[in-house]
Amino acid sequence: MTQIIQSFSEISGRYDAALVDLWGCMHDGVKAHPEAAAAMQEFRGKGGTVVLVTNAPRPWRSVETQIERLGIPRDSWDAIATSGDSARTAMFNGAVGNKVWFMGEDHDMAFFEPPEIIEDPAPIERVELEEADGIVCCGPFDPLVDPDVNRPQFLYAKQKGLKLLCANPDIVVDRGDTREWCAGALAKLYTEMGGESLYFGKPHPPIYDLARRRLSALGKDLPTDAIICIGDGIQTDVSGARSEDYDALFISGGLAADLTKTVDTPDETALRSYLEKENQAPQFTIGHLR
Repeated sequence: MTQIIQSFSEISGRYDAALVDLWGCMHDGVKAHPEAAAAMQEFRGKGGTVVLVTNAPRPWRSVETQIERLGIPRDSWDAIATSGDSARTAMFNGAVGNKVWFMGEDHDMAFFEPPEIIEDPAPIERVELEEADGIVCCGPFDPLVDPDVNRPQFLYAKQKGLKLLCANPDIVVDRGDTREWCAGALAKLYTEMGGESLYFGKPHPPIYDLARRRLSALGKDLPTDAIICIGDGIQTDVSGARSEDYDALFISGGLAADLTKTVDTPDETALRSYLEKENQAPQFTIGHLR
């Protein structure tokens, strides 16, 4: 059974680095969680390294700007690894062809800026679905609309044999009190319809490879058992951590707050039932990162 803790400081001394989720952990899409930032500041003050690992479908510089606006202090983290950076690298290496049908919103346009690590990026052109070699999905056109509205386009794409590059494997996020659909919901639908989806964020290996590169760039070549993953996504943050053999700290007061009956701390019976249903076993659980 997972160990319920009240403060990250109870266990932080066991680790040299933390791979920390953003949405639902460090902020709620509207504002920062001050206690979470303070916990990371304390961890860093004792020599720990914090890499923010997010399924945001954007370059890390764009995420840096966003979290600064939300109020996350710069001294609470060391580096950022985004699903967007992993997926962009694949796109500019030709993973879904040169002509792509783009799904997302205007604020996702930074996705089409070539990463610095690509010396000779493939030319990418945004086109209509009928002309496309593949699909690049940063999210729905409207995050409040059920993904099922895309079935006609997905049926056409599947019949044409197009691959869908998913820049954000999250299914939903909570922006304040509003739940929104993410690119992962669209990729899931496309896969269920028989299409092929390519994933680059949590819980899939590419983003963890990127996070380790971020650590290495900071001079932190650490063994697996010196790293802990923290997040509120049971099938992204926790599942991904376990697949990579990292310890996991589950934030039960995020996406699963209602199911775990978390106000300040989770209800132990509800938490046990939830983890059994999800077939996940994080080493630790805390209501909110603090």
